[in-house]
Amino acid sequence: MTAEQNMLTVEGRKADKGDHQYFYQGISGRPFRRQFSLADYVQVKGASFKDGLLQIDLVREVPEAMKPRRIAIESGHAAAESQQVEHKNAA
Repeated sequence: MTAEQNMLTVEGRKADKGDHQYFYQGISGRPFRRQFSLADYVQVKGASFKDGLLQIDLVREVPEAMKPRRIAIESGHAAAESQQVEHKNAA
């Protein structure tokens, strides 16, 4: 398995363990290569092979500067009242 930039590549081949003759082999033994495009800020944290399944752990880590943030909006009426209070205190 190889991860670089936004591309994950999974390659595999069956190891030669001698010359066997099968009556029927349900799973092919040929080599394979699959490539997956990863979204922005997605990183591969690990992988495991259990019960014949490959599990790949992916985590999306968005930088703090890129996260959405809330901005409070003042109403025009409240802003005008605060300006009037400031003018009365100055006089």
